[in-house]
Amino acid sequence: MFGVVTVIFFLFNVLPGDPAQMMLGQNEDSEQLAIVKQKYGFDKSITTQYFYYLNDLSPISFHSKKQDDYTFLRKGKYNATALFSIGNTTTVLKFPYLRESFTKQGKKVSYVLAETLPNTFVLAITAIIIAMILGVLLGIVSALYKDRWLDKTIQILSTLGMSIPSFFSAILFAWFFGYILHEYTNLEMTGSLYELDDFGEAMHIKWKNLILPAIVLGIRPLAVVIQLMRNSLLEVFNQDYIRTARAKGLSEFQIIKRHAVKNALNPVVTAISGWFASMLAGAVFVEYIFGWNGLGKEIVNALNTLDLPVIMGSVLIIALLFIIINIFVDLIYVWLDPKVKLQ
Repeated sequence: MFGVVTVIFFLFNVLPGDPAQMMLGQNEDSEQLAIVKQKYGFDKSITTQYFYYLNDLSPISFHSKKQDDYTFLRKGKYNATALFSIGNTTTVLKFPYLRESFTKQGKKVSYVLAETLPNTFVLAITAIIIAMILGVLLGIVSALYKDRWLDKTIQILSTLGMSIPSFFSAILFAWFFGYILHEYTNLEMTGSLYELDDFGEAMHIKWKNLILPAIVLGIRPLAVVIQLMRNSLLEVFNQDYIRTARAKGLSEFQIIKRHAVKNALNPVVTAISGWFASMLAGAVFVEYIFGWNGLGKEIVNALNTLDLPVIMGSVLIIALLFIIINIFVDLIYVWLDPKVKLQ
């Protein structure tokens, strides 16, 4: 995370343009510009700004008692609990501060992410469940009917699924199922999880808006799972313990259920973990095309408006999710493979 924070900070702070001017837009004047630079620390050297950024993100941080200092504990800026003070410096315990949006009237980036990340999480979870269930089942079928017409058909479809870019399949599905077949599917071309009612008074959950983006987002991981499950299962079928199970008279269903599938899932779990983390980051095109109010759509909007704090905060959250998911997958290996031990 320290490496990601460092790269992200310097990557976005070497961009041409003044962040203070980005915040003020066309309403800037020299006096306002000076106030914004002083408030957000933009008047300091790049090294000082970097340490300010680390201090904002750190759960334990140091803050000045001087009101004209960037690290002053202003009301509403930090949700902090003071631990102790030494001279003019106060040490506090707080939640990481991701700063404020340039374009949303000073709204905290953490609030922006809290509004959008759950929608992306629901979309990614649904897509990965579709990919996992269908991928494992079709992979088993493909392995059992190896080199027959059913296996070849599944392989052609899975190869096609891996080859088609997400943005193209999103446009295709939105047009075909949301427009051409709208009368039969009752699905919309665009829509999010929560939408205003016809009177514009209350938000309601629209589960049907989840169907198309979840299917589109799940197509590529589904194709990968099919291929991995098929190849892994064929490899497991050649193991000695499977031949022993057959010699003992176990049915093919019992062999697959009790022995083969569990041992064939290791590469599938690895792929799914990577895909799930990627979905949280890579749902950008799908969310934008379907109008799904998630993290991906927010990143596109932030890029269009050069809202650097939102972009930086989004990347950091995605990196943290990658780390957490990879740790979680390592723990799953212990359950799947008896040869793997926790040390």
